[in-house]
Amino acid sequence: MADEDAALIHDEAREGMEKAIRSLKAELQKFRTGRASVALLDGIQVDYYGTPTPLNQLANLTTPDPRLIVVSPYDKGAMTDIEKAIMKADLGLSPSNDGKVVRVPVPPLTEERRKDLVKQVHRAAEDHKVGIRESRRDALSMLKDLESEGALPKDDKHREEKKTQALTDAMVKEVDAIASQKEEDILQV
Repeated sequence: MADEDAALIHDEAREGMEKAIRSLKAELQKFRTGRASVALLDGIQVDYYGTPTPLNQLANLTTPDPRLIVVSPYDKGAMTDIEKAIMKADLGLSPSNDGKVVRVPVPPLTEERRKDLVKQVHRAAEDHKVGIRESRRDALSMLKDLESEGALPKDDKHREEKKTQALTDAMVKEVDAIASQKEEDILQV
């Protein structure tokens, strides 16, 4: 019984930590790296006939070259709304409308902007490490509760705590690896 409870706590901690890593990956996709990526436009909501609609549901997004995103709306009437939404998203992008598609040139990043983005990446990584540590803290608290209820012997509790710490260390290393890869992408000219 105690082993099952400890395994459930461990699984729950792993799930919380993996969720933090998935969240970090999703957040880092929105950072510009100097190359055009349709991920830059993820999360943009277009006011389409009074309803906020995700841009990727209103148009086909492509990157024909490393410095350009082409937005091909399914409904040509939404062209100006799409243009406004991209401008309002405050991504530092200037879309242009030629009547058929919206072209979004991705300007090269300045050195100062690259350094600022790297700081933001580090901040996001640290925030997600906090989420991982919170999952660890919750798991350790549940293990302590099991021990105090008498359902988990002290030796087993220590063994599970070491497992939880090893998992935490591995997840923090993964966050560091993801952040350093993104930093490398940003600093690459």
